[in-house]
Amino acid sequence: MAATNDIFDDFLDDRGHETESPTWEEDYNKKRCPDCGGLHGLDASVCSVCGWQPT
Repeated sequence: MAATNDIFDDFLDDRGHETESPTWEEDYNKKRCPDCGGLHGLDASVCSVCGWQPT
């Protein structure tokens, strides 16, 4: 099944879609929420602005 997922990921990636699970972005010494852009300390596990959390 992994090969099938790779084919779909390649197809989507070729067309500009993100295929990786979103994760925190890093901005200097802070974490930035990929959904709303809220800044948090490095120990954050849930966005206190919109409630997003990595899966």
